[in-house]
Amino acid sequence: MTGTDASSSSSAPPSSSFRLAYVPGATPAKWVRIWNERLPDVPLTLLSVTPAEAFDALREGTADAGLVRLPVDRDDLSAIPLYTETTVVVVPKDHLFAAVEEVSAEDLADELVLHPLDDTLGWERPPGRPAMERPATTADAIELVAAGVGVLAVPQSLARLHHRKDLTYRTLVGVPQSRVALSWPAADEAPDLVEEFIGIVRGRTVNSTRGRRAEEKKGQKQPGQQKAAKPARGGKPGGGSRTAGRPPASRKGGGGAGRSGKPRRGRG
Repeated sequence: MTGTDASSSSSAPPSSSFRLAYVPGATPAKWVRIWNERLPDVPLTLLSVTPAEAFDALREGTADAGLVRLPVDRDDLSAIPLYTETTVVVVPKDHLFAAVEEVSAEDLADELVLHPLDDTLGWERPPGRPAMERPATTADAIELVAAGVGVLAVPQSLARLHHRKDLTYRTLVGVPQSRVALSWPAADEAPDLVEEFIGIVRGRTVNSTRGRRAEEKKGQKQPGQQKAAKPARGGKPGGGSRTAGRPPASRKGGGGAGRSGKPRRGRG
């Protein structure tokens, strides 16, 4: 966790700081940097949570928003999918798979495929031969792969997070993929600071990331401006009419002087 402690930030007014939870593998650093550039007076606190803890943090108000893995319960949480991760298989560096660039689900048929309890791919049973017991965590499964016990299928970000010099990974096709999303407690309208972060992750420019309410106010005309514009449309004095200041004689159908300045004769 970076920034202030979660317990102290949770008691502060909602507008004084923004608390962002994130699950392992999610990388908020780029968005946090943009936030600090655009909102230097609003501290952003990062909360590292497990996938199981992420949704409770949002529901209990420990975090204002979170980078989580789908699916999300839409009954009480809102979410915006951000990106889909490539699935890879983690193997020892001397494994046969290390000699190829891509592995298919069928290639795992004879492999013992570890299935940790904190699995993020959402499958009931991975391809290949199942282990006698499921490792408690992905980190535990990585240790077993390094010991030569089996192989592990995970999102690429988790393979990078648990990188070891004696292990490598290859793209795995024909299997589920994990999707990362931005989630926050459901409401009729997202809070202003959540809207700000949504704008950042969606790549909006600095002029368009001011929150929904600020954007609405930006497009509204002031009452004084509306009143000043009405006389201009009617051609009344002071309103900038096209005919203002012209002599009556130059108008079509008038009875004044013509081009020569002499009175026109009316038709009999």
